[in-house]
Amino acid sequence: MDRVIYIAMTGAREVTRQQAAVAHNLANVATHGFRQELNVFRALPVVGEGAKTRAYVIETTPRTDFTPGAIQITNRPLDVALRGAGWIAVQAPDGREAYTRMGHLQVSQNGLLQTTNGLNVLGDAGPIAVPPDQDILIAKDGTVSTVPVGQNLNAVAVAGRIKLVNPPEDALQRGEDGLFRLADGQPAPADAAVTLVSGALEGSNVNPAAAMVDMISLARQFELQLRVIRAAEDNHRSGDKVLQPTA
Repeated sequence: MDRVIYIAMTGAREVTRQQAAVAHNLANVATHGFRQELNVFRALPVVGEGAKTRAYVIETTPRTDFTPGAIQITNRPLDVALRGAGWIAVQAPDGREAYTRMGHLQVSQNGLLQTTNGLNVLGDAGPIAVPPDQDILIAKDGTVSTVPVGQNLNAVAVAGRIKLVNPPEDALQRGEDGLFRLADGQPAPADAAVTLVSGALEGSNVNPAAAMVDMISLARQFELQLRVIRAAEDNHRSGDKVLQPTA
């Protein structure tokens, strides 16, 4: 009887974890450059004396859907979208290099080019500094140019070049902060083949309709696992009644 309880109990536990991942995806439908998280489960035998006939469900390594999102034209000079594969290098809160596809940029009060959540955008020589009172132009190769307000293009100066990388997808790990990093902790080399689309943003690759269907399906799976547990409990009680001695 406890064999089915192992499977149903662990199945219900992993379904709740997958529900949390789908809910997280739904919460980021409007997050620019977001990559949805995928979950995969498999059955494993329980290891231990007297447990050879038992099995349980476990989540394998969480995966990420790297399918590009739709590009939306904004005509805002500080908005950039990656064309195809690639990543923008940023400085994570711990000071290390990390990667994102969120191209909604801004200039901080200290004159540093940042993402809208306050992460410094990295260039070939560290964070990119922009002089005050400048119009900013970002080329498709990541070159950041500045022009004094009211001046013509003859006064263009190069402030730096955004570091664009394209490491193998299987070498990337998603952190709890939503940023991606190389599994070995080393910075990825710049890739000149990665290009940007200026005045545009990449949308999330989460399909809200499909995510809602997944959420409903997971709710039904969880209910099914609970029914199995209740059925096992009822069978246990029936068995106890049969084994009870008669007066």
